[in-house]
Amino acid sequence: MDDSLTLLSVFVTLLAGLTAGKAWERYKLREGRWIDRRKARESPHYILGLNFLVSNQLDLAIEELTTAAAIDADALEIHLILGNLYREKGQVNRAIKMHQQLLQRPKLTKLEQAYVLLCLGLDFRRGGFVDRALEAFTEVLRFDGNNQYALLNLQKLYEEQHQWAEAHAIRERLAALTEDQQQPMHQAILAYLETQIGLDAMSRDEADAAVSRFESAIALDEAALPAYLNLGDLERQRGRIAEAIDLWERVIEIAPERAYLVFDRIDAATRQQGDDRRFPALCRRLIQTNPQDWRARLAIGRHLTDHAQPAEALTHLFDSLVHNPHALSIHQAVWQALAEIQFDAERVQRYMELTREAVFYLDPHICIRCRYRSTELLWQCPQCHEWNTFVEERMTPAEDRENAPR
Repeated sequence: MDDSLTLLSVFVTLLAGLTAGKAWERYKLREGRWIDRRKARESPHYILGLNFLVSNQLDLAIEELTTAAAIDADALEIHLILGNLYREKGQVNRAIKMHQQLLQRPKLTKLEQAYVLLCLGLDFRRGGFVDRALEAFTEVLRFDGNNQYALLNLQKLYEEQHQWAEAHAIRERLAALTEDQQQPMHQAILAYLETQIGLDAMSRDEADAAVSRFESAIALDEAALPAYLNLGDLERQRGRIAEAIDLWERVIEIAPERAYLVFDRIDAATRQQGDDRRFPALCRRLIQTNPQDWRARLAIGRHLTDHAQPAEALTHLFDSLVHNPHALSIHQAVWQALAEIQFDAERVQRYMELTREAVFYLDPHICIRCRYRSTELLWQCPQCHEWNTFVEERMTPAEDRENAPR
């Protein structure tokens, strides 16, 4: 009986302690009053602030979350969100100050310190303080060595500084932390970074090192198009014309929609070989495979003009205009061919009919991530720094006037 009473007494004591602990966790004595620490998160201001944040109404979100933070100045997560909102609004100095103040709080856990430092690093990066951003992200990794957000931002910082080897090393760490289904994405990015390291080697006239990097990029990702392009350029410089052409034709096999990247290269290399038939035959095969390929028609038209066949060239160029009447590059080729035949009246009239409603433009490319525009294909976006995000923005072909509704 005595043993049972003793056991019950211990149980009641433990229960009372647990209740007191929960109360201490929830409540805090401030200026003589007990404050419910959960009120900040349970307040309508906090909930409204999150709703405004989700709907991208940043000013209203800041207003409501500031009110919620006033209920409990110790609510770490609310102040973190507010700092991040100030950064997104462009108030970088205010964001930095807020996050630095949070970092001075006593008794932060390692995870909390890591997260505050991560936010501070993002502030520094947004403000252009590269060295301080690097320090902050590196410090995050001291607390949390597997923090993927810190690693990703470190990689982007290194890329922005064209420190490709350092960016490559960080991406390898990221790849080691992720699951198998994400490995193809990591392999593709590593291939682009290998290519950039190879280009740096080329700029230092270190051809062997460059070749090794380009080959490594292709081994990582068989669709690493810039590696094929640059490796082919190196092979041609070394006098290995056939090997260069094989590499460039591989680009066409892998990505026929990007075949135009190698047209000038293959045309020049086959001429160097004394073969004037291989390149036109290649263009005709592409047109047969894809009749909408206006770039192949443009390429063969230019080739024929250069080989004193402007009349035949115009046939291909006019066909190219049918599929893309707005591309300035086609019009420039047409003008050159027309000049070669002394502006034959019949062909000039045909050209005017095809371009009556055309609007000329310079084959714009657009980043599908941030909508950055470029007149050329870029492998990395200079604005969002993502890889292989550019697509060609096409205007619709001019409507066939014969088939247009009356």
